[in-house]
Amino acid sequence: MKPTPPDWPRISTAVFYADPRRAIDFLCRAFGFSVRLCVEGEGGRIEHSELEYGEGLVMVAGAGPEYQREGQPWRQGYRSPAQLQGQSTQSLCVHVDDADAHCATARAAGARIVSEPKTTDYGADYWSDRGYAALDIDGHVWWFMQRVTTRGVPHAG
Repeated sequence: MKPTPPDWPRISTAVFYADPRRAIDFLCRAFGFSVRLCVEGEGGRIEHSELEYGEGLVMVAGAGPEYQREGQPWRQGYRSPAQLQGQSTQSLCVHVDDADAHCATARAAGARIVSEPKTTDYGADYWSDRGYAALDIDGHVWWFMQRVTTRGVPHAG
């Protein structure tokens, strides 16, 4: 397998919002992301963005008719959960250093906590995580996990 381009993870995702500028602000305040790149188009519309969390990368993009591009018919299917009456086709998982502190910051910034922090033990051959789930401003589900014990599986970090 060839190496990835410099400063790019092997895999990343794009998350779609009705108002990507507002989403970027929220994700930075509530969840601790930082803006790596933000490309603005006509009228200040967000054309592309890249947010970082540690070595992770999430692209935030617009969803809806105003974000359609000629010659890219697949874009017409991009929607946020808010545009689909709360339906979602994905959830995202981010490993954090302190799930309780992260949850407190997210809650203070307006994230809706849908699963309070709790520790889950996956058994003697695996590990234990402490984590919680939150909805962002458009209804995407985000899971934040902190590895608290390792057993049969090596844990780096």
